[in-house]
Amino acid sequence: MGHAAVRVQTRIRERLADARPAVDWRTEYDVGGTPVDVAGVHGDENRGGDGHEDEGGDSSLVLVELEWRRADPANNTVKLFRNLADGDLGGGDDVRIVQVFTRYYDLQRGGVSTKRRNATFVGDRVARTFPAVTYDAVTLDVDPPKRGGALPDGWRAAVDRVVDAIVSSE
Repeated sequence: MGHAAVRVQTRIRERLADARPAVDWRTEYDVGGTPVDVAGVHGDENRGGDGHEDEGGDSSLVLVELEWRRADPANNTVKLFRNLADGDLGGGDDVRIVQVFTRYYDLQRGGVSTKRRNATFVGDRVARTFPAVTYDAVTLDVDPPKRGGALPDGWRAAVDRVVDAIVSSE
């Protein structure tokens, strides 16, 4: 990720930590060897050293993927689906997947790109396949700068609105 995307990722984590302090919010959380941009782990005391739930414990996991300018955002949902199918998230966990899309995925004529539609299609199917999984797609009202570019005015407020949407739909 470029510097601007890391700043957004960090703000998402910080704001989620402010809104839900009982949850351990982390960046670059490892899921099956793949880093997830932001993760909230609740009930971590019930997880073993490998990240899997120990017997008898209840835990939940919120996984937030920031789709900045990715050529294939469906790949993130596919990887998470594969890890769920392989049991790499631990048995019995409630998992919430939130995919945050920048305005890069908007079409000038209205609507969203096929890239975003495909990613949300996969995410919706993941949630239908696994009863303990929920999926949400959220728009970050930012037109992301290319690598090295400056974030636009209002980016912090846009991130705060995304966090509000994540927290309010729990």
